[in-house]
Amino acid sequence: QVQLVESGGGSVEVGGSLRLSCAASVYPYSGAGTYSLGWFRQAPGKEREGVAVIDSGGTTTYARSVKDRFTISEDTAKSTLYLQMNNLKPEDTAMYYCAAGPGWWEVGDWVPDYWGQGTQVTVSS
Repeated sequence: QVQLVESGGGSVEVGGSLRLSCAASVYPYSGAGTYSLGWFRQAPGKEREGVAVIDSGGTTTYARSVKDRFTISEDTAKSTLYLQMNNLKPEDTAMYYCAAGPGWWEVGDWVPDYWGQGTQVTVSS
């Protein structure tokens, strides 16, 4: 069972930056095959949406709304996934969730097997 714990959320002003972290209790599928790790977000009254995904081959995909502003990365030695968020906008305000699952997936077509509890990001103008 993979447990994911997010941290790094908070309140920032428009144009600011945050880095989210996701610590995995058991790094997903290490040595056991392909996997994907990603970040999703859900704003009040809206559906959860994929933000960024990285697979075990190193391929990254992003939602169009965050491309060129957000960067997903992983540190396998620390069993940690990151999301660097720059030039934040009010529409980025949401609960951000870390997710994991087997296989290679892209943002927009993936339903992960494992989810974290979320960390809140609030961007004020």
